[in-house]
Amino acid sequence: MRANNQTQGESLMKRFTAFMAVAAVATFGASAAYAEKWDMPMAYAASNYHSENGATFAQCVTDATDGDLEIVTHPGGSLFKGGEIKRAVQTGQAPIGERLLSAHANENPLFGVDSVPFLAASFDDSEKLWKAAAAKLKAALDEENLVYIYAVPWPPQGLYFKKPIQKVADMSGIKFRAYNAATARIAELAGMVPVQIEAAELSQALATGVAEAFISSGATGYDRKVWEHLTHFYDVQGWLPRNTVFVNKDAYNDLDAASQQALATCGEQAAAAGLAKAKELSSFYLKGLAEGGMTVTGPSDGLRSELKEFGDTMTKEWLEAAGADGQAIVDAYKGM
Repeated sequence: MRANNQTQGESLMKRFTAFMAVAAVATFGASAAYAEKWDMPMAYAASNYHSENGATFAQCVTDATDGDLEIVTHPGGSLFKGGEIKRAVQTGQAPIGERLLSAHANENPLFGVDSVPFLAASFDDSEKLWKAAAAKLKAALDEENLVYIYAVPWPPQGLYFKKPIQKVADMSGIKFRAYNAATARIAELAGMVPVQIEAAELSQALATGVAEAFISSGATGYDRKVWEHLTHFYDVQGWLPRNTVFVNKDAYNDLDAASQQALATCGEQAAAAGLAKAKELSSFYLKGLAEGGMTVTGPSDGLRSELKEFGDTMTKEWLEAAGADGQAIVDAYKGM
């Protein structure tokens, strides 16, 4: 009898052990199914402050959700090239990404609001313009299956050349790297030849002569060591374009409320930190260009006047393209 009881006890213990093993697997499986890993494509080098800020944002979300939503950044166009990122997020190939939104102004003129020359040429004015445009930009992104998270400006834009430029006529025929509709239009107005080139391909384009000049912030020139190919930087402070982080709306809606809140909170922190870093680095980049051997200076009075005329022309063109929404943004901005 004792042996029989012992056998029954061993049998019960085996069944209990097996049950606990199945329960553990089920529990682990449910946890693993709940946790998500999001790959975040970014177009600029890992050492660029936008990419560093994005990595901090990603870690913030991962920490805030205790790893339930892990975001891993992929800088330098390593996952998707810059021109592919917005479409990849829209279609769900990537759940989140960062993109220079003005590069898509041909899809919706509102996306180019931050690249209208001389409309908002300082950090303070850039912040006001973005605040005035925020609601309409978020609505435009929503229509394209995207949820706005945060945006960070580049320092003011300047002109890079490999020879002295005193007037617009000196630019005639130069192959000019364009990264959005505004930069392509400037090339056309100045009699240059616009060439569409992403930041990751800029160094090679300059080395091979595919591009001979461009307009961008000091950050791009510093990151790409353009003093190896170019000689002059003119600090015209044309505008402050922004990199924008957005999420696929379907992926966002699948998140729980806590994860959505983490995205919002960490996004607000990233926007503030990125703005502070852009301000801090503005003079650093220009000093770096000079130390690299470039002549760093403001434009001549004549060139400044001609560029202002370009700005007036392009502001009028943008308002015509953007319609009532664009006019409402500009009116709100000028009323601040």
